[in-house]
Amino acid sequence: MNRIIILTQYYPPETGAPQNRLHSLAKYFRKTGHHVTIVTALPNYPKNEIFQDYKGRFSKLETIDSIPVYRTWIFVSASRGVLSRLLNYFSFVISSFFKLLRLPKAEFIICESPPLFLGITAVIIAKLKGSKLVFNVSDLWPESAEKLNIINNRFIIGLAYRLEAWIYKNSFLISGQTKGIVRNIQQRFPTKKTVWFPNGVDIEFFEAEHELIDWRTNLQILKDNLFVLYAGIIGHAQGLEVIILAAETVKTSPISFVIVGDGPEKNKLLGMANEKGLDNVHFLPNLEKAKIPSLIKACDAYIVPLLKLDLFKGAIPSKLFEPLSMGKPILLGVDGEARELFIEEGKGGLFFEPENSDALAQGVLTLLQDKSLRLALGKNGKQYVKTNFDRQNIHHRLLADLEINV
Repeated sequence: MNRIIILTQYYPPETGAPQNRLHSLAKYFRKTGHHVTIVTALPNYPKNEIFQDYKGRFSKLETIDSIPVYRTWIFVSASRGVLSRLLNYFSFVISSFFKLLRLPKAEFIICESPPLFLGITAVIIAKLKGSKLVFNVSDLWPESAEKLNIINNRFIIGLAYRLEAWIYKNSFLISGQTKGIVRNIQQRFPTKKTVWFPNGVDIEFFEAEHELIDWRTNLQILKDNLFVLYAGIIGHAQGLEVIILAAETVKTSPISFVIVGDGPEKNKLLGMANEKGLDNVHFLPNLEKAKIPSLIKACDAYIVPLLKLDLFKGAIPSKLFEPLSMGKPILLGVDGEARELFIEEGKGGLFFEPENSDALAQGVLTLLQDKSLRLALGKNGKQYVKTNFDRQNIHHRLLADLEINV
């Protein structure tokens, strides 16, 4: 039995890609006989507000699915300025460091990035305790922050690149969520051991019985309307304006768009939809995980968009796995690796050029007019993710990469 610590700023009850992936990984470690502990922040994502049940606490120990979860203090603010972001990151860097100092030595520390700065805590603790550091990269930071113009101070960017190199050089293993991330790291750090640790889906969870909710009735979507869904963070990188503009183009057709989630761009999208008088676009707040399967089951197609940036040609948005696993065709506005895997190879949906609302509108109309195509794409996608992206198989491979006996 090995002791494994997962260090992450994000964890359930928050919802999102890293939260779901790491919780699934932790459960797999426990199921295979290893002792796993989570060190994370007080939950606050995506609204940057501490969840009600955790307010007024500096730290908290709880158990989720028989796994001990240590939560430590983090600074949160409604402001998304650079200073507030840095305070947010470094407050957890510091509070998690002192928590880890008091925990027993672990053979492995798995650190989730971003935020990159959390690697400072991970490297120092790994050195002090003689642990092997596994640094998981789900987003190439600071490269993405630079290209998205989130940080444009050259001095800070330079420091961040040097920090990135220091963390990588002190890691036993570097894992990446996409093949593009792994290739990027391999090219810059050819002596480091890197592995592909993709997002995936808990097939068993989505094939199980779930709460039945009549979403069409609740949202007043007519029975014959094509129900097109987006569920996830409503941020800048997703480029969700494309949905509003496409909805305007097809507003005379029997098509209903549903956008579920919260984030910094939500008010902007609400304003656009109201200004254009679009009654074919419905908004819902972020939903608990248990309600997501029934929502996906109710839809006819699922949109997965990102901005048109070269940076995202290596991206595989985690939100595409769940609809595909439930046999729903996707409308993919992400070029590069995701298009190659899920459209060209998996044949699980239709591609539209990122940020091209006319192309998205045409894709939606195609699915409206051809039900047999919808069903065929859904069937293809379900089989593809079941074969290639079942989380149980992904976790099994990671244990082998760590040279841990399963």
